[in-house]
Amino acid sequence: MKRFSSLILFFLFSLSCTRAQQQQIPVSDFCHSLTPSGRILETVDYYVWCVSPICDEQGRVHVFYSRWPSAYGMGGWIRACEIAHAVADTPEGPYEYVQTILSPRPGYWDATSCHNPHIQYIEGTYCLFYMGNSNGKTDTKRIGMATATDLNGPWTRPDQPLLEAGPEGSWDDHCATNPAFLKHPDGRYMLYYKSWNNMDYKQEDQGIRGNRKYGLALSDRLEGPYVRYEGNPVVDLSGHGNNCQVEDAYVWHQEGKFCMLMRDMGFVNHEAGLYFESEDGLEWGQPQIAWRGAREYLELPPAPSHLKRYGRFERPQLLMKEGKPAYLFTAMQGGKYMTASGFVFRIGEK
Repeated sequence: MKRFSSLILFFLFSLSCTRAQQQQIPVSDFCHSLTPSGRILETVDYYVWCVSPICDEQGRVHVFYSRWPSAYGMGGWIRACEIAHAVADTPEGPYEYVQTILSPRPGYWDATSCHNPHIQYIEGTYCLFYMGNSNGKTDTKRIGMATATDLNGPWTRPDQPLLEAGPEGSWDDHCATNPAFLKHPDGRYMLYYKSWNNMDYKQEDQGIRGNRKYGLALSDRLEGPYVRYEGNPVVDLSGHGNNCQVEDAYVWHQEGKFCMLMRDMGFVNHEAGLYFESEDGLEWGQPQIAWRGAREYLELPPAPSHLKRYGRFERPQLLMKEGKPAYLFTAMQGGKYMTASGFVFRIGEK
């Protein structure tokens, strides 16, 4: 009974801290600019996640997205995921499935999952950054880069990862995942990645299981090798207490500054997004609110028991037009088949 009471008091304290913290956090202009458009890529018998958009020369919108059979449940992302390609005339859709471009390859580093697609057009080449793993678990997650000269392929995929986990004992020795990429104005290539420490991951008795942070690896060549920035991690919210974490970064450069979107994991709550700014892409300022929970924008039916992340937007990706964000693409549980789909916001004037 005493243990139960202690847990209740801890919960109430954490809740009050979160509310107080939320009241003090500024709301970004980015958040004020969002208008929800609706769901996309609702697909029978599939969960859809990680929707990364890009326009072709005719103005059509191509998306590269994660999907896996609904029979696996939400956990299929790490043990049965593939990356597919779809196209539409407008960002809001409807989208037509084109093909699956990356499937798990037995015997390779991406043997059990291909996930987290992030598309970029760099110096005449379409580069698709993604996460692969080889054992259906988090400790073999690595980042790779597939390339093509046309959005319809063919795609050349790597036999080796672009970025491995850090050395044993480092803050990032568990994995390298959730890629975000940017070419710096000075010509360097910047690969941002999520990771955490093996020792933290094993401290389940403390209720932690790893504190997710973001690091940066740099290269003078697109194909690498990528060298870890000595000031890593570049985004670390663990010092705020309550096991605050981040994931799902998207980074871009606009009007002389670097901007970053992330999914919050406890700084405000587990439904908000975070927005950061930087002068150099290395040192990032204090977070602002980038978006709110889904219930702030939509009327949602009650959450079904099999969906534990219901009511929040994850894995933000931007559709850029003329060097500025035009649409925000996210992933969201629920929808027509009560699995998961993409969700799009229009970005207007701030």
